[in-house]
Amino acid sequence: MPSDTTQELPWPAARPSDSAPSPGLTRRSMVSKLAALGIGATGVGAGAMALVGYQDEARAAAKAPVAKGAEHAWCMVIDLRTCDGCKKCTQACQKRHGLREEQTWIKVYEMDDGRGGTFNMPRPCMMCEDPPCLKVCPVSATLRTDEGLVLVDTDTCVGSRACMAACPYEARYFNWQEPKPAARMPMPNSPQMPVAQKGTVGKCVLCADRLPQGDLPACVDTCPMGVLYVGDLVNDVAVNGQGTTVILSEFLHDNDAVRFKEELGTNPRVWYILGHGQTLEDAS
Repeated sequence: MPSDTTQELPWPAARPSDSAPSPGLTRRSMVSKLAALGIGATGVGAGAMALVGYQDEARAAAKAPVAKGAEHAWCMVIDLRTCDGCKKCTQACQKRHGLREEQTWIKVYEMDDGRGGTFNMPRPCMMCEDPPCLKVCPVSATLRTDEGLVLVDTDTCVGSRACMAACPYEARYFNWQEPKPAARMPMPNSPQMPVAQKGTVGKCVLCADRLPQGDLPACVDTCPMGVLYVGDLVNDVAVNGQGTTVILSEFLHDNDAVRFKEELGTNPRVWYILGHGQTLEDAS
């Protein structure tokens, strides 16, 4: 794993705390203090999008492999109880990365709940701990950082699309056309902030360039319902765009969080919280 793709992040180590964060904190200041706080405030067919859970998700999350010396282990939590399918997360991602309309790095699917109703399910890259895409790239353009971010070096990518075939989540997209007229990107092309190039593959990067500055990913920051959380397994905290901070392991355990296609052994770092009456058997 190339070490030069891992950015050193400035957030401090977690410290025990018995009090909630100050209500005067802004979203940005709350994110930058997450590790120090360590406290909680409290389509496709549905068959192709089965959610699978397993017993005691919190303990499993706590034991998730973390690279030696890594200060953070990034993940996401998606609370389906409040998702209204507005797709503002998709739009924010497209704007942030200058994507064409058909390039949707975070899709929002309408799912059958098995009881005659539907619910909405956002699907970003799963940031797998054992990503199938990493193993098949013929030029090593796909890489995984020590902090768990699966990225693509578009300057190296030759567009073989082997990674697309290997991804069981359909979370990668081929750039068939030239990108939109050049918008001024916040930083030069890099795996952390890729610039779309014709003939290469693109995907969600969890806004890797924003995390070192203590900023939320664009999708998390924009979601008006607070559905999306960015989390850190090392410091056991997560925060959404509404400023809600939670103890990650407790949040997963108390809400019976599940992972998408967990049975495949990819060990995704995205957890879902159900809550529209569907059971794990219904959401299949």
